[in-house]
Amino acid sequence: MEDLDAGRVRAEHEARQLADLAAIGLDWDGEVVRQSARTALYADAVARLDAGGLVYPCWCTRREIREAASAPHGELPEGAYPGTCRRLGAAERAEREASGRPPALRVDAGAARMAFEDRVHGAQEGLVDDFVVRRNDGAFAYNLAVVVDDGDQGVGEVVRGDDLLDSTPRQLWLARRLGLPAPSFAHVPLVLGEDGARLAKRHGAVTLEDRMALGETPDGVRARLAASVGLCGPDERPAPGDLVARFDPDAFRPPPAGPLPGL
Repeated sequence: MEDLDAGRVRAEHEARQLADLAAIGLDWDGEVVRQSARTALYADAVARLDAGGLVYPCWCTRREIREAASAPHGELPEGAYPGTCRRLGAAERAEREASGRPPALRVDAGAARMAFEDRVHGAQEGLVDDFVVRRNDGAFAYNLAVVVDDGDQGVGEVVRGDDLLDSTPRQLWLARRLGLPAPSFAHVPLVLGEDGARLAKRHGAVTLEDRMALGETPDGVRARLAASVGLCGPDERPAPGDLVARFDPDAFRPPPAGPLPGL
């Protein structure tokens, strides 16, 4: 459970997510692991990066970051942080330290380039900007936490939405600097609404609870999702075990991202 953002985490949200997964027949190995119970691992990773001279403090406000990221910076990806605080002189750094505003911690990536092979998208390559590993409120950042989690739990392949494809070079860079084995990746298309945007609350009945209120069953929702990627016919109601038996990751090629019929 990714529950590091204390301002947004609610126990009832976690309970609903786990109940929905169970209702459509998805289970998991062992006990539920929460990132909030693993902060010592994340702190150790940051300390190792710091000992290697790979992080620096950043006092930039959100407005300053937006303005800096919108300016052209050669080869860096659009929207990337250009290393403003990394280039501070001693006097500038002392002034920011005296302000009392706590800094975030960013990696000093040196605009490294990372290449990888994605199971769905093929050969990929991207530049790594100086991304945040610890926010200025003390919370550990997503990119750091998932890399440490994957390494600690022995994850061999990460399967996730293709909206996270551009974060993969950052995570591979970080895994290498922490001496962790890099998993392989498969980035699959997101389910979209009828307007072509990512499926969200504004599209109406998108949660399992919503669908059940309209008379649909959890088995029916699972079948709808399976049919959308060709694992069953439109009138089938296969059990989870049947879907596992039919699934061949080497042959699986998700269709182009598009709306799920009936949503």
